[in-house]
Order: sequence, then C-alpha cells, then structure tokens
Amino acid sequence: MNQQRLYSVIVGPHVSEKAALMAEANNQVAFRVALDATKQEIREAVETLFKVSVEEVQVLNVKGKTKRTARGKLRKKSNWKKAYVKVAEGQEIDFAELA
Repeated sequence: MNQQRLYSVIVGPHVSEKAALMAEANNQVAFRVALDATKQEIREAVETLFKVSVEEVQVLNVKGKTKRTARGKLRKKSNWKKAYVKVAEGQEIDFAELA
C-alpha cells in the first residue's frame, strides 16, 4: 500500500465513553476510517503509523442521523465508518504524544 493511501485510511481517533471503556478493558482503540477502507488496509495503516502490532480489527458502518433544522426541515448527517483495533498486549497508542 502506498504512503498516501496510509494517511487517507485513518481519519482520526474516535473519542467516546464506550471507546474509553474498551481501551481500558480490552486494549482496543477506536478510529474513524474512510468509507472504502478494508480491515487489511486499516491493520497496515495502524501498524505503520503507530509502530504497534495489531491483533484484531473490527469494523462497523455508522448510519447518519436525521436531524430537524430550525426551520423545520429534515437533514441527514453523513454515514461514516468506525474501526476498533485491538493492539498486542503490552503495547499502546498514546495520542497525547502525537500532538
């Protein structure tokens, strides 16, 4: 996989209460990823960018919600894709060091 694709696969970390609980309990990290990304591409991107070994990747599509605007019209938010990446025991991804 070329370098440009590596940087476009991972959009960014997904920060939520569930993601924090999974990080503590299962050594998993949640990422927002490109809609066309595959499990293999996500695995390669995380291993290359963060220099960790990945044990497992779980991917799910998140449907965009329908919201009502101030004028009463309905708007649909974009669909997006989330990946839970399980990192090998003893390794971790620290986003504070990257900033």
